[in-house]
Amino acid sequence: MNDEYLDLVNEKDEVIGRKLRSEVYAEGLSNFRVVNAFLVNSEGKLWLPRRGAHKRIFPSCLDMSMGGHVESGESYEVSFKRELSEELNIDADKTPWKLLGHLTPEKDGVAAFMNVYEIRTDQAPNYNPDDYTEYFWMTPQELFESIEKGEKTKGDLPKLVKIFYL
Repeated sequence: MNDEYLDLVNEKDEVIGRKLRSEVYAEGLSNFRVVNAFLVNSEGKLWLPRRGAHKRIFPSCLDMSMGGHVESGESYEVSFKRELSEELNIDADKTPWKLLGHLTPEKDGVAAFMNVYEIRTDQAPNYNPDDYTEYFWMTPQELFESIEKGEKTKGDLPKLVKIFYL
């Protein structure tokens, strides 16, 4: 695990300090920032990858198309662009994208303060094989049917799909 510094924020998402990522998780904090994104094709299907088995949290689970921590001193947008490049080999400066929304643990019941983005594409990305092992194009309904049949997901995936796609 990269043990980078993450900014800690108050209820207004204003920086109030920073801690190492390992400390944030060891203490069970939710007052840090993350970014997530969904790739959506012309049929309305979401590109959902499976996390690697070596991942510390949610190993081998279905995940958002892209996700990552906002490092200390970074903006949400800078983090989104960095993570998109690292995980999916997509250049956000050459790809149309939009912000779907800003969520908070208190108001939305998510794991951290987060911005959620969307990219419309019919092309599967050239993803980083260290992050993901396989992927599926699924409608929200297909995702929830697979969860009912026992498919495991990263914690916030069903919440984000419900908020933005149902």
